[in-house]
Formats: sequence, C-alpha cells, structure tokens
Amino acid sequence: MDGFFEKAFMTLFARKMEKFAAPAKKGSSSIEKGWFDYDYESFVDVSKRVMQGRNRMQQQEVVREILLSMLPPGAPEQFKKLFPPTKWAAEFNAALTVPFFQWLVGPSEVVEVEVNGEKQKSGVHIKKCRYLENSGCVGMCVNMCKIPTQDFFTNEFGLPLTMIPNFEDMSCEMVYGQVPPPFEEDPVAKQPCLADICTIANPNSSLCPKLEA
Repeated sequence: MDGFFEKAFMTLFARKMEKFAAPAKKGSSSIEKGWFDYDYESFVDVSKRVMQGRNRMQQQEVVREILLSMLPPGAPEQFKKLFPPTKWAAEFNAALTVPFFQWLVGPSEVVEVEVNGEKQKSGVHIKKCRYLENSGCVGMCVNMCKIPTQDFFTNEFGLPLTMIPNFEDMSCEMVYGQVPPPFEEDPVAKQPCLADICTIANPNSSLCPKLEA
C-alpha cells in the first residue's frame, strides 16, 4: 500500500512527465489529476503517453531532462565531488537505492556482486520490478528506466551503473560501479515483446518495436 511519501514521489515524477506526454484519453486513469491524486496506475499511464510519437533515443532524452529538472543547479558536479567512482560510493548508493526507490520498482535488497574482479556489496536485487510488471512493456523498461538511469549515473554523476532486467521473472539487478555496455551489445537490444501481457505488443516481431532506433 502506497503511503504519503510514495504518492508524493509518483506525483512529482508524473507532473514532470505530463509536460512531455500525449493528451490523456477520455476515461484515462491520469486525466485531470491534481496534486497527490496520482496512483501507480496513472503514473504508468503517463509513462506510456510519453512514449507516443517518440523513438527510442527521444524517449531516453525526455527521461534525462526530467531527472535533471528535479535536481538543484550544480547537483551533478556536487555528486561527483561527494561520490567519486570508488567501491565505497558504489556500496553507499546501492544502500540508498533500497529505501528510496521502492515506490518505483518494489522491494529490493543489497547483494554482493563482482566488479572488475573485486567483490563488493554494490548490487541491488529487485525481486519483481513494479514498473515492468505494471506496464508489461519491454520498451518502457528499457527506454524509460534502464538506459536513461544507467546513462544518468554513469555520465551525469560519474558513477557507473549497469541494470540487468530479467524479462522472464521480472526481477532486475542493479550493479553500481560497473560500466554499462553499449546498447548494441546489451542483451536487451534483442528482446522481443512480452506478448502475453503487453497491450501494444507485436507478437509477430522478433524485437520489441519500441527498441528500434
């Protein structure tokens, strides 16, 4: 059950995304929403409308702009000073992810991973991603969460992050300190639609259409 703080985060993100979203259809779960009226269903609906009319790169750029807009001026530079790409910084951010991102991805836990041959507790195991489960869309997972989040931490904050979604059981691994692979070399680049649960799936395609450039 989402409480006050969870709904506050949903509302903040959804309000930011509404500026980039296609108009809500009549009867939509997110139409005419006021402050703190958003629930998770309407948050996901806004995400879907942001995807409309945009290719993969454009979707990712929107998320980047939204994330930057939520930070005070100079925040990325300050983050780099406070958290240089060290084992400690990676482990610290993994620990912060568990409580602060539960509203978005569901329950998670810090786990030990191996980064550059060294074992460290900078991994986060998301037991069943709430965002993927509710959207049912590979493209939303990759374009609206995985890639922009990886890029944001790696390029804006200077702390490498790799996210490894499992489309079979809907779990996900976040590995702080690990440089993500280029999109073309990432296994998600060849992921087909989740035809059984995605409302916009193309079951005849070997690749999720939303992953095409």
